[in-house]
Amino acid sequence: MKKDVQVPEIGESVSSGVLASWLKKSGDTVQEGEEIFELETDKATLAVPAPAAGVLEITVEEETEVSVGQTVARIETDGAAAPAPQAAAEAAGGKRGRLSDGGSAPALSPAVRRIVEEHGLNPAEIQGSGPGGRITKEDALKAAEHHASDTTAAPAARPPETAQTATTTPGKQAPKKAGAENERETRRKLSTLRQRIAENLVASQQSSAHLTTFNEVDMSAVMELRARHREQFEATHGVKLGFMSFFIKAAQKALEAFPELNGRIDGNEIVYHNYYNIGVALSSDRGLITPVVRDVDRKSFAAIESEILSFITRAQQKKLMPDELSGGTFTITNGGVFGSMLSTPIPSPPQSGVLGMHSIQKRPVAINDEVVIRPMMYLALTYDHRIVDGREAIKFLVTVKQQIEDPGRMLLGL
Repeated sequence: MKKDVQVPEIGESVSSGVLASWLKKSGDTVQEGEEIFELETDKATLAVPAPAAGVLEITVEEETEVSVGQTVARIETDGAAAPAPQAAAEAAGGKRGRLSDGGSAPALSPAVRRIVEEHGLNPAEIQGSGPGGRITKEDALKAAEHHASDTTAAPAARPPETAQTATTTPGKQAPKKAGAENERETRRKLSTLRQRIAENLVASQQSSAHLTTFNEVDMSAVMELRARHREQFEATHGVKLGFMSFFIKAAQKALEAFPELNGRIDGNEIVYHNYYNIGVALSSDRGLITPVVRDVDRKSFAAIESEILSFITRAQQKKLMPDELSGGTFTITNGGVFGSMLSTPIPSPPQSGVLGMHSIQKRPVAINDEVVIRPMMYLALTYDHRIVDGREAIKFLVTVKQQIEDPGRMLLGL
């Protein structure tokens, strides 16, 4: 009996995607619930599990656009099916499943196998970042880049037969393959997610009038509060108290005071959102993703921190749903985790604003006519000048600053 493997429902706003890579190959035995392929949408990459246990038969190749409900493979569930032709050929030839030294090679998807063969890589030397240490396409491409740079930096270490080939054919140059010696460029196809990020950023710049205003905030009070209650907070709620929940709550208070930054332009109208869905920009191996913390005005610090931790964990596991990445009314991004001191973030359309956090640095500041050393952070607010005036943008940032420098205001609703 055969069970169809179909592209699952992945959100109300998503009807198609790209079958990015197979985690198994035809002829492999899979278990129900085991991840067998990765589906890439314009918002996220998801790992899709097998609907049944049995022998896998792939019917749709990698990098093919697929729609929700489409059958991409079948699973022979009776356990007595003959191996798929590809698996039988590999078993007979013994080339793709064995290393040259007789050891077993890690299982490779077709896309990874192509990269390994084209660049002459040894799969056993590639560190896999996928489930169970599986080598992903990104792992293989990174290994190919390192291989190319190594051979370019040390041409004397090239295999003797390569040098011989180059010198035994007078008047002709040996064909050059990607990643070979002296290769100075590497081409890589943009992922669907990266293409959509590029389209959104360009559209945002072309359709809006962006302006950025800056301020700085003294982080002393928040840092002292976190240090004083860190252990009890974690013991009570099972999650660490980070900086992001403070800034989400501070931004929510500022959005209440200046609703234009929580609104959007629709034709010749301004749409004011009476709810606060704040996106938190996260960096992933596929690009920038922005999961949304919904109704932050109704959530505690602990609930916000738990949700952010869940986003981070499931993003690494490729289990974030596209609907969790849409519907934001405002966004916060923290370039400080990478060491950024100052930046001008770009709002995600149709949002009218984005708040940029940066690294915390101890700097001399004047307080009560005395110069003291304080942990300071620069804040940047980029806003759509078509809907938000400079006065409101500056006051919004001042409100965030006041909330962070006196976090008791958030508890008292001030």
